[in-house]
Amino acid sequence: MTRIYKLLSRAEWDHALALGRFEGSEVDLADGYIHFSTGAQAPETARRYFAGRDDLMLVAVEAEPLGEALKWEPSRGGDLFPHLYAPLEVASAVEVRPLGLGPDGAPDLGDLT
Repeated sequence: MTRIYKLLSRAEWDHALALGRFEGSEVDLADGYIHFSTGAQAPETARRYFAGRDDLMLVAVEAEPLGEALKWEPSRGGDLFPHLYAPLEVASAVEVRPLGLGPDGAPDLGDLT
């Protein structure tokens, strides 16, 4: 199984829990899909887009059960990123945890396996 990751605010995750699904953050809704990162991509995503944010959650999902709604598309530097073209059911999350900030101000993702 391939684990993929979504960084989002605690408020966004709380809203998803209330709905039973995550429909996307502001950038996801604007782009028409939910942005995910692989374990190798997530640290750079965290550094670039979420530095200094102390209200973040990390949501881990297994990619394969998402089926054809998950597309691997070129993004940053031509690397293939997972994009979900459907809401994410909260029951799909295999891990959810709050993130602190590392000494460089980027979210500390810990070990992404």
